[in-house]
Amino acid sequence: MVSSRKSKPSPEAGKRIAVALSGGLDSVVLLDTVCRASRNTGIQNTAIAPEIWVFHIHHGLQKQADQWLVFCEKIAKKYQVHFDFRLLHFQKANEGNVEARARAGRYEALTELCLEYGIEDLLLAHHQNDQAETVLLQLLRGAGVAGLSAMPDKRPLNGSNKVKTVTLKRPLLNQTRAELEAYAKKYRLQWIEDPSNQSRRFRRNAIRQEIIPRLAKIQPEAIANLARSAELLAQSQQLLDRLAVQDGKSVLQKENLKLAPLLALAKKDLPAANNLMRYWLKNNCLSMPSQERLDSWWRDLIKVGLDASLEWQHDEASIYLWRGLLRVARVESGRWIFKTIPIKSKKQGFAFAWVDEARQKGLIQQVDRKGAEKIQIKANTPRKTLKNLFQESNVPPWERNAPLLFIDDQLVAVAGVGVSYPHLTAMGMRVLPEWSVYKNL
Repeated sequence: MVSSRKSKPSPEAGKRIAVALSGGLDSVVLLDTVCRASRNTGIQNTAIAPEIWVFHIHHGLQKQADQWLVFCEKIAKKYQVHFDFRLLHFQKANEGNVEARARAGRYEALTELCLEYGIEDLLLAHHQNDQAETVLLQLLRGAGVAGLSAMPDKRPLNGSNKVKTVTLKRPLLNQTRAELEAYAKKYRLQWIEDPSNQSRRFRRNAIRQEIIPRLAKIQPEAIANLARSAELLAQSQQLLDRLAVQDGKSVLQKENLKLAPLLALAKKDLPAANNLMRYWLKNNCLSMPSQERLDSWWRDLIKVGLDASLEWQHDEASIYLWRGLLRVARVESGRWIFKTIPIKSKKQGFAFAWVDEARQKGLIQQVDRKGAEKIQIKANTPRKTLKNLFQESNVPPWERNAPLLFIDDQLVAVAGVGVSYPHLTAMGMRVLPEWSVYKNL
């Protein structure tokens, strides 16, 4: 992932909002309405006018993608707002899954940009037609209440944390595409057309071009009614989530599920157990499974003992049963980074001069675990094998293939375990290695 052409944020900025700009009609209209509203606010009270950013995600999946980036940057310059972008890299090996991976990558990149620039609200240009299309798509795949709730008008953005909260908002969700087109014509806005939107091999495009127009002829309010149904189902989903929290008091253990009480609930009330399972998956940012897959999971859980182990693959993640708990694990990659420790701090670290010299000589290596490695992570304790350290810390088996950091052929750090105590010092310039995880897009 690459970012460039960063604008410098105002040092005295108030609230910061961002518009995700693709260059299409919807996002161009959204940006124009936001900027007009900001100008009106600024005329009345400059102290509360928001600082506006424009974020563009370059997927590199279309030949015109570079032109779209330039177009979006020019629009940001025209409105005199801040601009930045992310370039995503995709391998087209799984062509049928490119659209889903692009969507996931887009949200992750937007999250990173928001956290980097202190954005409070991220605005997306989904409108009422998009909502109606989403409802129909979910109906075709046999979705339940959660899927048919479609897109909420606002929600916390995945990746936000307690320190920095980002809210994703869709202010155009009650506007039809026809209304957006009329607005764009009124203000003579320019936008770009994505040729892939004409390809009917994508189900959404087929629904947009064939099904929606026919429904509108049968029922003029079809689009608005579908969107209203999604809103009502979203309210029902809130009640189901509240029920899941009640049912899960003895089952939920942080991000995990305790198997024994879960099976007891399933025996007593299977629909409630299904609802709790879906709630747990949603909280772990996983997609809803089909009813057939959920039924197969219950069959597996009933067959195995409470102390047994098993593994399921779902939504590019692994779900493990280990020591009576269901846990979610994702394939993650990352890198070692060295964080500077303030001179006045009492915290120990590695001598910067030693690390820097090793870096210049190419003596810093990230190595996969092979077995029999030993490290001392506490004072007055012997060197222990990683196997013993993992067992003492109750680290699950699938997390024990941790990346190792070697400096000058010496093991100095193990991700999830700690750093080598004999190499620590409290004197002079110091740095401390930290394993930084990121998702592969």
